[in-house]
Amino acid sequence: MIINLADTEMMLSYIEEMVFYGYYYVAFNADKITEINKIKFFRYPLDAKDYCLAKANEAEYAQHVPIEEIISDLKAVLKSELDNYKNETIKVTGFSKRERDGKEFLENNLNANMMNEKNLEYLKDQLKYTGFGETFDAELRENIMKGDKDFKIMHTGIMNNGVPNKDTLTVELNFKKSEQTDMYFFNSYRVNLQKEENKPGLEQTFYINKDSASITMKEAYNLMEGRSVNKDLKNKEGESYNCWLKLNFKESDSQGNFKINQYHQNYGYDLEASLAKYSIKELNTPQYKEDLMNSLKKGNRQSATFVVGGVESKMYVEANPQFKTVNVYDTNLQRINHRESKEEKKAESQKESASKDQKQNPDSDEGDTGRKENKVKKRKSPSL
Repeated sequence: MIINLADTEMMLSYIEEMVFYGYYYVAFNADKITEINKIKFFRYPLDAKDYCLAKANEAEYAQHVPIEEIISDLKAVLKSELDNYKNETIKVTGFSKRERDGKEFLENNLNANMMNEKNLEYLKDQLKYTGFGETFDAELRENIMKGDKDFKIMHTGIMNNGVPNKDTLTVELNFKKSEQTDMYFFNSYRVNLQKEENKPGLEQTFYINKDSASITMKEAYNLMEGRSVNKDLKNKEGESYNCWLKLNFKESDSQGNFKINQYHQNYGYDLEASLAKYSIKELNTPQYKEDLMNSLKKGNRQSATFVVGGVESKMYVEANPQFKTVNVYDTNLQRINHRESKEEKKAESQKESASKDQKQNPDSDEGDTGRKENKVKKRKSPSL
C-alpha cells in the first residue's frame, strides 16, 4: 500500500475503527497512491481474494492483506523518525518488518562488534601473557573481521640470554575459530630457531594450554637451546603438578616435534640445594636468591657472582634437573666441570674455617712461643 505520509495518522484511526465493525482484511490498488475512500474492507479472506482477482481482469493489480498487518505498518511509520507531516509518498506495506529487520541488523552488527572487541581483547591478552607483547592489534582485528575459519600471524625477533648473540626466532602464531561460536582462539605457535651459524633452523610447535600455564616465547627459546623449564601443569584428571621440562632432541613425533621429557617432583631435583653447593653471593640475600631461582626456573642461563678465594667473579649458571645439578659457565660461556667447582667450594670452606679458628684462638702457635720465651728470660734474670 502506497500512501501520502501526511495521511498516516488519519488512515490508522479509520482502519482501527473498521476492525471494531468486524472487518479483518483490506484490499487496495498496489500500483497507485491509496486514499482512505479507496480502501476495501472484508470480513473473510476469500472475499478479499475474489476482489483482487476481479481487479486483475480489469488490468489493475490489487493486493489484499490482513488488516492487523496494515495497522502494524502504520504504527511503525508513526514511531519512526520520518516526518509524518511531509507531503510525500511512502510504501506502508511491510514497513514494520523492514524496520524490525533493520533494527535486528543493527543489533546483530552491534553484538557482533562487541563480541569481536571481546575476542580481540582476549587474544591480545593471550599473546601478551605468552610473551609476544602487545603489537598485534591491527593484524588481529583485520583477521577477525575477515571471518575465516583460521589465520596465521608471523613474528620475528632477535633473542639473547644475558649475552649478545644473533639468534633469530621466527614464530608462526596459529589462530582458529570455534566450531560452536564465532570466537577465535590462539591454539599454538611454531618456532624456528636460526643460530648465528649458517645451519638449518631448529623447529618445534608449542601448544597453548587452556587449564594450565603455557610455555612462553622466551621459555620456548630456552628449551630449544637445550635448557630446562619449570612449569605448573595439570593432568587429564585436572590435578595440578609441578615438573621440569626438557626437549629430547634424539626423539621426535610424526609431526616433527621433539619429545618433551618431564622431571616430576618425585624425581628428586632440588634447585636450591644444587645452588647451595657453590659459593654464590646472591644466595646470601633473600630477594636476590629468589630472583635467581625464578630466572633459572624459566630456563634462563643467568649471571651470578661466584666468590672463590675471596675474589668475586661473574659467571653463568643454568638448571640441570636431569642430572640433579646446575651447569656453570665462565664469562666466555665455557662450561666449568663439576670437579673444579667442588674443589673451589672446598678451598673456600677451608679458608673460612681457618679464618674462624684464628679469631677464636688468638694465643695459639706464635702467641705460645712468645710466652715461653718470656718465661725463659725471667728464669735467667736471678743468675745475674
